[in-house]
Amino acid sequence: MRITPDHKIKNLIVVGDRVLIKPKKASNKTRGGLYLPPGVQEKEKIQSGYIVKVGPGYPLPIPADEDDAWKGKEEMVKYIPLQAEPGDLAIFLQKGAVEVVYEGEKYFIVPQASILMLERESEL
Repeated sequence: MRITPDHKIKNLIVVGDRVLIKPKKASNKTRGGLYLPPGVQEKEKIQSGYIVKVGPGYPLPIPADEDDAWKGKEEMVKYIPLQAEPGDLAIFLQKGAVEVVYEGEKYFIVPQASILMLERESEL
């Protein structure tokens, strides 16, 4: 079996309330037609990109009376799911994002609290 970059992304596990975002291609021109120097877009406070993967959500504490040793660990941990879904366009605060490079591509790992708005294509 040949491992492609897309296959490797599918095997990534995003932890907790974080999402993996691929940034949108930034335009190097302003609306007025002026060309921007490299690096200007990265200094913006607000960024946007498409969500690739999402974590399981916010973990809920396990009540002390649930000491069932026979249950698997998967059954004992419960999560509040995230609003973000793969494919959504996210507008997020750059301050809360961590930039990573994986397989030569730039991504951001962003906690859901840093996401300001989501745009989701609704199915008709």
